[in-house]
Order: sequence, then C-alpha cells, then structure tokens
Amino acid sequence: MMGGMTVVKINAITVQPDSGDELAKRFAARAGAVDDADGFEGFELLKPTDDRTQWLVVTRWRDEAAFEAWTSSPGFAHGHRSAQERAGGDAPKPVGMHSEVWSYVPAGGSTPGQ
Repeated sequence: MMGGMTVVKINAITVQPDSGDELAKRFAARAGAVDDADGFEGFELLKPTDDRTQWLVVTRWRDEAAFEAWTSSPGFAHGHRSAQERAGGDAPKPVGMHSEVWSYVPAGGSTPGQ
C-alpha cells in the first residue's frame, strides 16, 4: 500500500555548550504536547557525546500529511510557547541559537529479534 510511508523529521538545534541541560528540561516539560497528535509515532531527543553543540530532536510521523497537520494546529503553537509566556510573562531566552529541520524517510535498515 503506497502513501503509508513513515516520515522522520529531525530538528537540529545548536545550543550553547552549557545550555543543553536547560533544553532537556524544557523538552521534558512539554513532552506530552504532541503525544495525541494524529499520526505522531514518537520522538527522541538526542544529546551529543562529543564536543559538537547540535542536539537532535527526531520525530516520526505516519506520513507527511500528519506532520503538516500538526505544524498548522493550535496545539503546535501552544506547545512551542513556554509556560512563562502562557502565564503572561516574558518568553524565556531561547536555548537554541540556531535550528534547522531535516526531513527523511526510512530507506532500509534492520530490526533484530522481530
């Protein structure tokens, strides 16, 4: 069946060397925001173990349409505002100095033990 192709979105976020923990905290605080989005299949926050400063947020979606629907949903905008802003305060300084989104589809691999 065509069309049912998982898409993988990788958000590469460049952070100051000392603000990775803050990024992880913020992710934990809003981890559930996307869970009930239609077509969402899960995400991982990947932390570099070498001296690079890019953290990767890897999200998996049932298809491109599901991802597009989420990014244009009210839940997306809400999930990307901080608790402070929602309470009427100032936005915290962004932890990320730069971010870009990479889009991939699975093109092979193996899953042992299935």
